[in-house]
Amino acid sequence: MRTDAPAGAGSRARDIRQLITYALVGGSGVLLDMGAFLLLYNVIGLHEQVANVLSTSLGITNNFVLNALFTFSKRDRLLMRYLRFYAVGLTGIALTFVLLAVFSRGLGIDPNLVKAGSLPVVLVFQFVLNRKWSFA
Repeated sequence: MRTDAPAGAGSRARDIRQLITYALVGGSGVLLDMGAFLLLYNVIGLHEQVANVLSTSLGITNNFVLNALFTFSKRDRLLMRYLRFYAVGLTGIALTFVLLAVFSRGLGIDPNLVKAGSLPVVLVFQFVLNRKWSFA
């Protein structure tokens, strides 16, 4: 009876661990992003798009640090990796910008709901880009 793992099993286990860790890190970034957005938009009164850029930037920076340390364990070329990670983050800002414009401005849906609904879509898209480009 063969007892060794099939080829690729270790790689799949690593992939699953990375995805889980990325999602947990992403969750911390989402909480930070959403909390900052709620504060900036609802309490301070910034325009929804300005609040989105600032809150998302805060979440991106949080996620970069935690992903570099825990998810991908990459501590080399940090400035280049951060710039790539931020560029990927900008895709999230752009996607959320469009969603806010369409659903909030265009259809009158509460910007808080639109922002919250955009987060899972952006998270999955960015995991793929960050894994293949920022932390390759």
